[in-house]
Amino acid sequence: MLPCYVLLDLETTGGNPVHDRITEIAAVRVEQGVEVARWSSLVNPGVHVSSFIERLTGISNAMVANAPHFAEVAPELLALLDGAVLVAHNVRFDHGFLLNELSRLDVALRVNTLCTVRLSRRLYPQFKGHGLDAIMQRHGLTSAARHRAMGDVEVMQSWLTLAQAELGADHVADHAQSLLQGSAALPPQLDTNIADIPDSPGVYLFYGDSARPLYIGKSVKLRSRVMSHFQAAGRNAREMCIAQEIRRIEWTETAGELGALLLEARLVKARQPVHNRQLRREGELCAWRLEANPNSRPLLTLVRGSELAPEQFGALYGPYRSKSQAQSQLRELAETQSLCLQALGLESGKGRCFGHQIGQCKGVCCGEEAPERHHLRLQLALAGNKLQVWPFAGKVGLREHNAHTGRTDIHLFDQWCHLTTVHSDEDLQNALHSRTEPLAFNLDTYRLALKYLLGPGKLKILEFPAAPSTH
Repeated sequence: MLPCYVLLDLETTGGNPVHDRITEIAAVRVEQGVEVARWSSLVNPGVHVSSFIERLTGISNAMVANAPHFAEVAPELLALLDGAVLVAHNVRFDHGFLLNELSRLDVALRVNTLCTVRLSRRLYPQFKGHGLDAIMQRHGLTSAARHRAMGDVEVMQSWLTLAQAELGADHVADHAQSLLQGSAALPPQLDTNIADIPDSPGVYLFYGDSARPLYIGKSVKLRSRVMSHFQAAGRNAREMCIAQEIRRIEWTETAGELGALLLEARLVKARQPVHNRQLRREGELCAWRLEANPNSRPLLTLVRGSELAPEQFGALYGPYRSKSQAQSQLRELAETQSLCLQALGLESGKGRCFGHQIGQCKGVCCGEEAPERHHLRLQLALAGNKLQVWPFAGKVGLREHNAHTGRTDIHLFDQWCHLTTVHSDEDLQNALHSRTEPLAFNLDTYRLALKYLLGPGKLKILEFPAAPSTH
């Protein structure tokens, strides 16, 4: 099949390579079609073997109690793997465990991998199931030690021998070599051809069996970013979970990074993917409004919903994703700038506040600091969080062009809100003259607009001033 490879199987205490441990290893090394070495060993995982795992594998805590630890068997395993391709059924699982075990010993594992699940899908596309049990049933293979490491290695070995006899050794070798060229790290159940994904800017969506995405991401190099998820699965629990659940991938190309960022933010909020944490919800978005009168109490009022309108941004500070975040950051500001929590509305009562008693307030609450001075210090402390008033006379467009793909996107904004993205002058004119719903403020879009419209960006800004009223 390949000039030199090692058929390997691991038994473990669970499915997470970051937290679980190896309990058994088996390996068979094949060179030029001839078996040259065979080795197996129980491994003391250093953690408890659950009753479920014991029932599945037959490996008990008593069996591994006196077995060598992984550090003791690692040299022999690495010698077997030296110069060979690591071949396993769902190789990402075994490879991930080896990466983590060896990293604990400060040893880097550099080995090419081949997944026999993916090889089975290539060789026998007419069949749906390609797990080891499905292969055994389909080809009439048996094992007296299923779910033990060497028993499963021997099943793989028998299947490869059978496939070469049925389909021809050259046919099997050709598909094995093809899988080695960059796709061996892919989840075996993935139906999408990674080669179809362009290495250009855009957004990608991972799907499992349901209509709700597992994950939505963006990149200026789609294919490379998608591959990085799978390559990290052996070291990251979330990536491993995604890799185990993923079935297909969808993607949308954009002209550049801004288009990808805008589309990602919109899709994450609309589709609520399972594994995205940021960008998902903004139902509690709020900001502080500063009273103009220094004697007002409280000096700050929390506003949200329809009150959080771009037209009022000259007097608003923030925004924050929740009331608790707004209050927490204001408390930190009060502490570092010696502001009065009572005057800010974060502490009830009258007279000398608690902060003044411990030296953290300059005394606006008890007449030791002039309200005007405290108000000015508060303004200066909040200045970095002041929401910007829309600086344009009307709508503006950001033109983003990709010289490699020839794609041009124009991102239309008004009052810090992203209205739409168009790809032609006709679509732009339609967007400029169409009636739109009242603008909904979005924190992530606001930050992107600030960066690209007011920052030192390279994108061309197109201004479309509002037509003067005839009334």
